[in-house]
Amino acid sequence: MNMYNFFVDPSQIQGNEVRITGSDVNHIKNVLRMKIGEELSVSNGMDDREYRCGIEGFDEGCVICGVRFVKETDIELPSRVYLFQGLPKGDKMELIVQKAVELGVYEIIPVAARRAVVKLDEKKEKSKIARWQGIAEAAAKQSRRRIIPAVQKVMTMKEAVAYASAMDVRLIPYEMAEGMDKTRKIIESLKPGQSIAVFIGPEGGFEESEIEAAEAAGFCPITMGKRILRTETAGFTILAWIMYRLE
Repeated sequence: MNMYNFFVDPSQIQGNEVRITGSDVNHIKNVLRMKIGEELSVSNGMDDREYRCGIEGFDEGCVICGVRFVKETDIELPSRVYLFQGLPKGDKMELIVQKAVELGVYEIIPVAARRAVVKLDEKKEKSKIARWQGIAEAAAKQSRRRIIPAVQKVMTMKEAVAYASAMDVRLIPYEMAEGMDKTRKIIESLKPGQSIAVFIGPEGGFEESEIEAAEAAGFCPITMGKRILRTETAGFTILAWIMYRLE
């Protein structure tokens, strides 16, 4: 039987009692139709602990659960992987967020690269970020993550490079890069505990000047192979490589 997983704020866990609030209450009561005594899983979004709980009652806007046991899990990747995604066309970002979360990414940063066709004003950006964050939460629940990866505000390429500057490994796939052996060695050298930045260009790719600026900041251009990959495929590919290496 599939164990349903829900996220709560750490303050909602008091001793052996957990109070689930918000939209999850309706989902538990009216969609899943869960009953008193049934078991569910709760995460606090902060660490790798899983709280196995039994439903003890329903209150006004609240599901009251009792903690049966706490399990230390190793579901999260041993490194924090940051996906810097060039804004794609249409609703591709929704798929990218969903699958990146399933693949273990720690944080997603939308990047307004120069060749990105999509331009978001402040109102649209706020709405899009909220939508993407909701998709990240749903994907985290589905894949039994212990944290909900954050979707950050849209950054310019310059802001994104600065944000990633303190990370241990900074990778930027580029269609003009050569040498699969070099890429393979870089992936094989990744170690648990490192922070890893992955930059993926939009449909038109990165401009040469953007690559040069990234290289000057310590980024390592890598190749994804002989074929040109779509922006969403490139991200999934390198995240899968990283997941395979670290796990």
